[in-house]
Amino acid sequence: MNMQQMLAQAQKMQRQMEKAQAELEKKEFSVTKNGAVTIKALGSREIISIDIDDSILSPEDKEMLQDMILMGINEIMTTISTEEEKIKSMATRGFGF
Repeated sequence: MNMQQMLAQAQKMQRQMEKAQAELEKKEFSVTKNGAVTIKALGSREIISIDIDDSILSPEDKEMLQDMILMGINEIMTTISTEEEKIKSMATRGFGF
C-alpha cells in the first residue's frame, strides 16, 4: 500500500469515527435501579431524565434513593464509555493497533 492509499484510508476511517461518535452522542441510554429509579442519558453524557417510583418517596428512604440515583448515573456513564471504546477500537483496527 502506498502513502497516498494509506492517507486516503486514514481519512476514511476518521470520517467513519466522527460519524459513529455523532451517532453515539444522540443515542439514548437507560438504566433502572431496584425497579424504583430510572435514569436516561444521551451518549453525550447529558442526563435527560430521572424517574422515581412513588412507592419509595418517604423521608426514611432518602439515603437509599440517593444511592440508587448515584449508582444509576455511574452505570450509565460506564455504558457510554464502553460504547466509545468500541468506536475507537473500530477506527484503529485498520492500522493494526
